[in-house]
Amino acid sequence: MHYGRALREEAASGRTTPLIGIYDMYSASIAARHYNGFFVSGFGFAASYYGLPDIGFIAWPDMLAFVERLRQAFPAHHLLVDIDDGYVDPEVACHVVQRLERTGASGVILEDQKRPRRCGHADGKLVLQLEEYLEKLNLVLSSRQDLLVVARTDATEEPEILRRAAALAETDADAVLVDGVRSVEWIHRIRSVVGDKPLLFNQIAGGQSPRLSLSELTELGVDIAIYSTPCLFAAHSAIDGALADLKLADGRLPDTRLTGAVGVQSSTRLLEENISRHHHTSRPLTV
Repeated sequence: MHYGRALREEAASGRTTPLIGIYDMYSASIAARHYNGFFVSGFGFAASYYGLPDIGFIAWPDMLAFVERLRQAFPAHHLLVDIDDGYVDPEVACHVVQRLERTGASGVILEDQKRPRRCGHADGKLVLQLEEYLEKLNLVLSSRQDLLVVARTDATEEPEILRRAAALAETDADAVLVDGVRSVEWIHRIRSVVGDKPLLFNQIAGGQSPRLSLSELTELGVDIAIYSTPCLFAAHSAIDGALADLKLADGRLPDTRLTGAVGVQSSTRLLEENISRHHHTSRPLTV
């Protein structure tokens, strides 16, 4: 299965392709009912697996194991994986990319941050020298076969953003992501310097970037939109609300027959789809 090629083809459709950030198998199971592509978000994985912020705690074997479980349950979905800075060392980055490709990832995002790293929408980010990042990026590109590779810059100074975006567009990377873009005007400027190279845009609730619809992003020339945390933040609100209600009801559970709330039967039906899905589909779904 050529997962990288399938994602490239969808990104070239002329409309913005949405990839939904999931943080565990359950959130992916729900998201799969609505969208045909996942973004394996570093923010979400650090929060769910470690209970820690997205500042460099992720170990690559943990991420690889998660992607392997995802691919087993979702054989036809696009899986774009956040690999941060490639786990520091260029040779480690190449090893991880090759393992992820064999596992069935569709693509990876490799950023130019240096340690200590930060979420792309946080202040205080530091970036590698451009030449050092390009050396790592080109080594990763030479180690992949079909895998889609996104070159990401976390530069924050305006002239440097455009310089790096243009340089990344000149590489063999499949797409360019400038994270933390603060305005529509800057999307226009970035689009102009990357030329025909596919462009990604990262949306995260409460982040630094403007909230834009898929129709608006298509008009701006954005090829892929990644939504980092909609599932994680929705779960946060829902769990907090459900437990507040349980406390208020003196520990009495709600009657799912009256409220329509999720119960054991509907949850089990959702999870059973992860067993059977690969039996009746073998190619990516369409949006």
